[in-house]
Amino acid sequence: MDTRRSALRSRLGRVGVWSFALQANPFPTAKAALKTYEQLGYRSVWFPESVGSKEAFAHAALLLDASETLVVGTGIANIHARDGVAMALGGRTLEEAHPGRFVLGIGVSHAPSVAARGGTYGRPIEQMRAYLDAMDGAPWSGPAAERPALVLAALGPRMLELAAERADGAHPYFVPVEHTRIARERLGADPVLVVEVTAAIDGDRGRARDTARAFATRYLALPNYANNLRRLGYSNDDLAGGGSDRLLDAVVVQGDAGAVAARVREHLEAGADHVVVQLRAPSPADPCLEGYAALRQALGDAVG
Repeated sequence: MDTRRSALRSRLGRVGVWSFALQANPFPTAKAALKTYEQLGYRSVWFPESVGSKEAFAHAALLLDASETLVVGTGIANIHARDGVAMALGGRTLEEAHPGRFVLGIGVSHAPSVAARGGTYGRPIEQMRAYLDAMDGAPWSGPAAERPALVLAALGPRMLELAAERADGAHPYFVPVEHTRIARERLGADPVLVVEVTAAIDGDRGRARDTARAFATRYLALPNYANNLRRLGYSNDDLAGGGSDRLLDAVVVQGDAGAVAARVREHLEAGADHVVVQLRAPSPADPCLEGYAALRQALGDAVG
């Protein structure tokens, strides 16, 4: 087994946090939330890079400096936001300052996001291969530092295979448990599989469903996610109107902390190495501290 991948698996543990709130809030608020996640015993924290949001490497540096033990991961740094050399050097800079605590997650993004940046969304596999070549060829004259752990945003079979070939693993997002089984089969046993799970912890079932549907609507409009769900057997009717109840139940857990913990265990049993939980509230800026505390209690030893 590859020693880099084994070391990454060990550092990550089993369960982490994935949060939009870290980019939505002023940094002092985000820092306080980060400290709480760390004190609760979560092993990692992941954040997105959205158009018009905090820049990924600057944000990662702030989060690494504000925490002591957390592994910080980009979920996902957009390859259209910087060239391959800049991506490679940015990653090494953070790895040099915080050895073993940064995971560079990169992805091809989506056509609307790329267009908003003035870029051209091409063939994803070809673009990613060329980008990885550029990263591999990037010069480094700074202090001695390994490249950081690298995972690819991967949904379809070809991107999963590329992640196994050229990266330390894959980071699927907005996926049901059946996708995790397929991803593990495509990756093989060695690459690290980091799976995002979305959940709405809410005692009001109707409000939880509304939160889930509001969250899912934006992703179901993006071809990458919609096509992935179609490959898994979901119909156009399932994808319409913000998602059928069947689809929503599969991709967004709605209920108490015990239900979320059960879904985490399902993904782990299906082949995930590390599950990062994104708790959603009616307000996207809510860091869901009480929810993560309840989930930590429900998970018990599964976090480590």
